[in-house]
Amino acid sequence: MEKLTFYALSAPEKLDRIGAYLSERLIRDVSRHRYGYVCIAMEALDQLLMACHCQSINLFVESFLKMVAKLLESEKPNLQILGTNSDTPSYHRSYDFFVSRFSEMCHSSHDDLDIRTKIRMSGIKGLQGVVRKTVNDELQANIWDPQHMDKIVPSLLFNLQQVEEGESRSPSPLQATEKEKESPTELAERCLRELLGRAAYGNIKNAIKPVLIHLDNHSLWEPKIFATCCFRIIMYSIQPQHSHLVIQQLLGHLDANSKSAATVRAGIVEVLSEAAVIAASGSVGPTVLEVFNTLLRQLRLSIDYALTGSYDCAAGVSTKTIKEHEERMFQEAVIKTIGSFASTLPTYQQSEVMVFIMNKVPLPSLQQSIEAGKAGENRNRLTQIMLLKSLLQVSVGFQCSNMLTALPSAFLDRLLSSALMEDAEIRLFVLEILISFIDRHGNRQKFSTISTISDISVLKLKVDKCSRQDTVFMKKHGQQLYRHIYLICKEESNLQAHYEALYSMLMLISIELANEEVVVDLIRLVLAVQEIAQINEDNLTAYNRCALFALGAAYLNLISQLITVPTFCQHIHEVIQMRQKEAPYLLPEDVFVERPRLSKSLDHLGPEVFFWQSKISEVLGGSGYNSDRLSTPYIPQLTDEDRLSKRKSIGETISLQVEVESRNSPEREQRAPAEEITYETLKKAIVDSVAVEEQERERRRQVVEKFQKAPFEEIAAHCGARATLLQSKLNQIFEITIRPPPSPSGTITAAYGQPQNHSIPVYEMKFPDLCVY
Repeated sequence: MEKLTFYALSAPEKLDRIGAYLSERLIRDVSRHRYGYVCIAMEALDQLLMACHCQSINLFVESFLKMVAKLLESEKPNLQILGTNSDTPSYHRSYDFFVSRFSEMCHSSHDDLDIRTKIRMSGIKGLQGVVRKTVNDELQANIWDPQHMDKIVPSLLFNLQQVEEGESRSPSPLQATEKEKESPTELAERCLRELLGRAAYGNIKNAIKPVLIHLDNHSLWEPKIFATCCFRIIMYSIQPQHSHLVIQQLLGHLDANSKSAATVRAGIVEVLSEAAVIAASGSVGPTVLEVFNTLLRQLRLSIDYALTGSYDCAAGVSTKTIKEHEERMFQEAVIKTIGSFASTLPTYQQSEVMVFIMNKVPLPSLQQSIEAGKAGENRNRLTQIMLLKSLLQVSVGFQCSNMLTALPSAFLDRLLSSALMEDAEIRLFVLEILISFIDRHGNRQKFSTISTISDISVLKLKVDKCSRQDTVFMKKHGQQLYRHIYLICKEESNLQAHYEALYSMLMLISIELANEEVVVDLIRLVLAVQEIAQINEDNLTAYNRCALFALGAAYLNLISQLITVPTFCQHIHEVIQMRQKEAPYLLPEDVFVERPRLSKSLDHLGPEVFFWQSKISEVLGGSGYNSDRLSTPYIPQLTDEDRLSKRKSIGETISLQVEVESRNSPEREQRAPAEEITYETLKKAIVDSVAVEEQERERRRQVVEKFQKAPFEEIAAHCGARATLLQSKLNQIFEITIRPPPSPSGTITAAYGQPQNHSIPVYEMKFPDLCVY
């Protein structure tokens, strides 16, 4: 061998003939089964190839590759392994044969386990050699072409798939045992990682597509274990900036399988969820809304499939059996994936995603396209529930210190519109979403159980001072929140979970967003809720009424300890003690249990078991709180337009008493019949408007002329009559305001016994500036 090597180096022009001769001898020895000489010829070729570096080596390489190909074509495993183990050079244009042959070796099914293992490992090594020698060589043919990737990638996946079920695989080859490193599985994983790690931006698609096809062809989405393992390897191997390309491929594949079985779609979605968790924060790139749009579209399709029982909703005929529970599992997987994606995004993109999801919730009150009929109602309801579930998943991981940014007006309006729906499940989701937004210090779980705890310090609450932004948020949206809490309390279909959510909501507002004004408003709100249960105009059940009484007791018990006014705490404590003795069914310990202990004689309760607004106003007013505001019963805004107005003035507050007097009048329930609009009515309206304008112009001319020409005494008498009329109107208002309010919430009691009604002297009343003249 030394002499041959010296000769080849001394006479490089002879190298081609040497290679041709050795190749001819090897082919002849293979056919004559003289395998010892075959090994000698291959060793000679290897050593010559390593020693010689001249310009005429190309023809020698051709001879060498011809010999390797001959060995690989042999049926003898040892010869195949020998050909693979040779130090092969770049293959130039000979990709197809070698890639095909190595891929075939990767799928060896030899009867002998040891020989099969060696052949498969040789095939994987051969593919690894192809990748290493050609992937970065621009002069070579493109190894990333689909014709090569469609053979290389499935061969590696086939060997990855041979892991015994239940065996846990490490995501990193560094953690593998020595025995594992000798297996085709571990070798295939290392080769796949190396292949993906070398992939450039434009080659990711060709590398991922064969993976998706392989999982489809071998039905590997349904157990999802192998599919998840594959994409975990992929996500950890590729460059981080390419993560969104993999996610796009998975989304496209989900769309392509939109009519596949629910288990297949669920597998794809769960792999998407895994990929999103691994992807770097924000790596989804500019396609964020495209991702969520695809997932929401699949969610809507799944709802249609479950309702119609067909993958072709228009035709109503399906060749596959749709199982509703499988579609439900798929829907849960989509919701989980939406949460996983959102958790990887920055805060501003999470806000955009939540607005995007909320805008897709069908709301009849906002003139959305709502389908009629029972099927349409079911579809709308399921869509609302699934979208709100998705929104809850996103909001749970959302952290934002500025509530104005977290809950913009348009988003909050749509969300609160959902809170007034008749469906109890939808209302509960809305409350949970609001709670997840407001709870910024992790206090939510501390209020999961409603109770009248005697010492609030055991809860270890995290309380910060209300920021300026939070104060602005409550000034802008506080009345809107109170109104919806009040109206939700009046729903007869409320369950224990609703009251627990309402309790958490009230307490979290008190901790996270409360200043003195907010605390006063919340106390007024809870007293108004007590009045709902006491008067029972909405014919609530005994459970609903007891639950509202218990809710008020639990909240006032905690808020009294938070604001630490001794006389306020004393009043609350006295009422709770009285309830424990005489009416335990008005406390949460008896109501919010598996078997509530209720009473049907709620209309004959004594005054000592109620929280009195007059007493609370008195004790808190003495500690610096706004007693005027505390003594005014809470009345919710009754129209959505009211939320756009500014905070109510004192004059507007007086008018609320008028509303209390008249809200039960039959005239209020009567509505004018709708007038039919025709051409004649429109014409008449136009003509009448012109006539009215003429009359108004004439009236103004007469007034001006009167003040210019009339004597002073006549003008003075006219103005005096107007002043008298204004005074009479004011007297009517004053007469209404000094009457005793219609409910115990505003009645002044003597030693908590019989109510005493007395009038407030007019000279002691405070009037707004506009009423003084």
